[in-house]
Amino acid sequence: MYFDWIKQFYDAGMPGYDAEGIKVFVAAGWITAEQFKDITDVDYAASA
Repeated sequence: MYFDWIKQFYDAGMPGYDAEGIKVFVAAGWITAEQFKDITDVDYAASA
């Protein structure tokens, strides 16, 4: 559900929708770590 609009905002370069910003959505349970990689092409690693 959230994946599509998060990806659209990331692809459009919206402020706050960089890889670090997208990690918040994984932590909140809105997207999975696998979906994070689909969006960013980077493996998910939680921030310290």
